[in-house]
Amino acid sequence: MSGIIAQNSGRHTGLVKASSGGGVWNLIKTYTASSDSDLSFVEGTDGVDFTAYDEFVFKFNNIHPSAHSAFGFNGSIDTGSNYNVTKTTTVFNAYHDEADSTTNLGYRTGEDLAQSTAFQNFQQDWGADNDQAGSGYLHLFSPSDTTFVKHFIGRASNYHDADYAIDCYVAGYFNTTSAIDAVQFKMSTGTIDAGTISLYGIS
Repeated sequence: MSGIIAQNSGRHTGLVKASSGGGVWNLIKTYTASSDSDLSFVEGTDGVDFTAYDEFVFKFNNIHPSAHSAFGFNGSIDTGSNYNVTKTTTVFNAYHDEADSTTNLGYRTGEDLAQSTAFQNFQQDWGADNDQAGSGYLHLFSPSDTTFVKHFIGRASNYHDADYAIDCYVAGYFNTTSAIDAVQFKMSTGTIDAGTISLYGIS
């Protein structure tokens, strides 16, 4: 055992704080969008080092597009010269509209990828009205490993352009044994008008 549970085994006087050295989020870089075509985290740029940790989390907050479009990501194995790593993924979501007339929970066969180099979208049709945006995270495991494929999981909550609340789950792997040394986020159409994306290394 580790952390709070291990440190409190046999204790009967309340919890104690977990020791350091496990599950620490180390902020590496935050980019703030301002009508950007993409936000890219590239090895050797702005302190980004994908060899420094075994786990990385990208947290995106209030991503607001210039046009109704999909928000997605892709990886690179050539420090951002190309974002076209082959992926196999699975996607499901839940949604509910403001009119309380339509709800659903289901697998999204049209949004998953099967050995595709395309960008993986968190969700189609992010709203671009002034009050619409989306937030979530992408968790990437062992991107610098050169033996195994690179797994990831992600989740996003966004304001659909038809006034739906969407909760989207994405998981899969970059099907390469080459190191992932750059990750890019962008809209399928237009720009990222506003929002932030922060990269954390998990130690």
